[in-house]
Amino acid sequence: MKFMPQIKQAIKRVKTQEAARQLNIGQKNDMRTTVKKFREAAAAGADNAQDLYKDAARALDMAATKHLIHKNKAGRDKSRLHALLK
Repeated sequence: MKFMPQIKQAIKRVKTQEAARQLNIGQKNDMRTTVKKFREAAAAGADNAQDLYKDAARALDMAATKHLIHKNKAGRDKSRLHALLK
């Protein structure tokens, strides 16, 4: 951090923002992992690819709901993943 605020509420906001940032990073990583698992299963032609697609689509929707990614990106990614399923 470049500077530390002097005002009590500003100090509190810095702590809160850092906690939220760490949480967002974790949730985004979980989403990416879920999508990656589906891509690997779809490429291998695994039997559970349909279930993994549902998990990946849900993860993308949840990330869009929490504003981790844009809703249009979620839709675009779901469309591309569904094309891999066919």
